[in-house]
Amino acid sequence: MKRQIITIDETKCTGCGDCIPGCPEGALQVIDGKARLISDLFCDGLGACIGHCPTGAMKIVSREAEPYDEKRVMHESIAKGGPNVIAAHLHHLIDHGQNEFVEQALEYLEEQGIANPLEREAVREAVPHHAAHTGGCPGSRTIDFNTSGKADAAVASMPGAPVQSALRQWPIQLHLVSPQAPYFQGSDLLLAADCAAFAVGDFHGKFMRGKSLAIACPKLDSEMDIYVEKLAAMIDLSHINTITVAIMEVPCCGGLMSIVAEALKKASRKVPVKKVVISLQGETLSEEWV
Repeated sequence: MKRQIITIDETKCTGCGDCIPGCPEGALQVIDGKARLISDLFCDGLGACIGHCPTGAMKIVSREAEPYDEKRVMHESIAKGGPNVIAAHLHHLIDHGQNEFVEQALEYLEEQGIANPLEREAVREAVPHHAAHTGGCPGSRTIDFNTSGKADAAVASMPGAPVQSALRQWPIQLHLVSPQAPYFQGSDLLLAADCAAFAVGDFHGKFMRGKSLAIACPKLDSEMDIYVEKLAAMIDLSHINTITVAIMEVPCCGGLMSIVAEALKKASRKVPVKKVVISLQGETLSEEWV
């Protein structure tokens, strides 16, 4: 089957091993001085290891690979590590919205008579909200704010009253988001240049309401190919409905449109794309479907 999975550029890999702790499934080992993916079955394709790589040697690709096997991972890798490893693995799955894998992991624990360190009902309650967390980087923890129904309430308030945020999720930086996060499922995506929200005074109300969000800077960010792969995965796997690209009028910002164009070439689905160009003082210079 074709699915998302980690690939490692050996020319960039230094063998430092920083990625190893970031892979709770045990899919990575340092062999002959390089990080290696030792089994397709163990790689869930969520990319938790990517943020730990100091050289950018790791990225998510879509290729033919054996299906990820949660119960086998639990049996051959996770359960042997004891309750702390089990808890970290469960939180890893919860943080990325992998409800089905969480259920499979809990089933394995019950079948083997192994105590669930998080308590089964507590884990299940956390799954829809994606809020439980004990390890890893808090900055890349997947949270869906929209479960409360408040995220889309960015409406005009009485003078002096605080304005409600329209942000529906965390994280928002394109390198940190999981393309299969629950808040991307069937959503309208706003892909915004980093500077856009600072230029537009009413950015939340004008652009963000009702949309999932990813931000990026085509001039300063590295590993643009990862951005292309993630956007293609959002299109094909999360079935996003539309993409609105909000860019500044400066020439370098046009790179975001190029990234979207490359993602559309890779994706099997086609989605409508709207291009919005913003002036340096926050005015909308143009808005068109392309």
